[in-house]
Amino acid sequence: MQISNSRAVAKRRIKADVWDVLIHAVLVIVSLVCLLPFVHVVAKSLSEDAYVIAQKVFLWPRGINLEAYSKIFADRSILRSLYVSVLVTAVFTVIGMIVTIFAAYPLSRPQLKGRTFLTVIFMFTLYFSGGIIPDYLLINNLGMLDTLWALILPLSFSAFNLLILRSSIASSIPVSLEESARIDGAGHFRILFSIVLPLSKPILATLSLFYAVGRWNAYQDALFYIKQNVELRPLQLKLYYLVVQASESFQLEATNVQLSNPEVLKASVVVFATLPILCIYPFIQKYFVRGVMLGAVKE
Repeated sequence: MQISNSRAVAKRRIKADVWDVLIHAVLVIVSLVCLLPFVHVVAKSLSEDAYVIAQKVFLWPRGINLEAYSKIFADRSILRSLYVSVLVTAVFTVIGMIVTIFAAYPLSRPQLKGRTFLTVIFMFTLYFSGGIIPDYLLINNLGMLDTLWALILPLSFSAFNLLILRSSIASSIPVSLEESARIDGAGHFRILFSIVLPLSKPILATLSLFYAVGRWNAYQDALFYIKQNVELRPLQLKLYYLVVQASESFQLEATNVQLSNPEVLKASVVVFATLPILCIYPFIQKYFVRGVMLGAVKE
């Protein structure tokens, strides 16, 4: 009897080990699929033009050459675009988080009458929108064309992030804690700033990252709204023009020096535009993981 039980336990362990190996193998493959394209771009940005033209660069640079990066830093238009992107992303994230917090907190409290109806209204915008043409006409009527506000205000609120924060606050902040604070004389703002926000740091860090990354990678609205004032073009729009003109000879605006292969310049700008987010992410990774788990909790 004991021998049969030990055999059954050994079989279960073998099955568990096989599944662990398969799961780890799938995770490794998915990670490589996400990582290898970026490694390839980095290798191209550091390689000699001749090797890139001959398509001999894969995951390791050949003939280390930093000329493309030196020309990026010498080009005032790219540095100006970087400044615009940083400024817009910072202001956009701050405004988005303020609006989301002040909308999600009351919707998470049961004493708000009609909160279900208001939540449905916000959820409705996830499935239906006015479209590009009405958005453009609205921005034009408001006089925000060729201004930074056209890149900040229209997308500064996300109903998806609102629902995540509302669900997180409702599930992690008990009503009894709020009632005890009210007994001590605390008002809504005191409860929000002294209780809710300190206990919601992980989800707030996660949503801040969502807002920042979404704004940093966006370029389509800048393509529509920034036409005349080229000084307000963000770095992503600059990258878009490089991608469009990759098959043609591209001349930097400030240096009057032409690269023999535009693919090297395109790869270097991709790396240049990605590095800021990669530098910020490790500092909020622990909050990001905890925040994703909290945001996944359903009522």
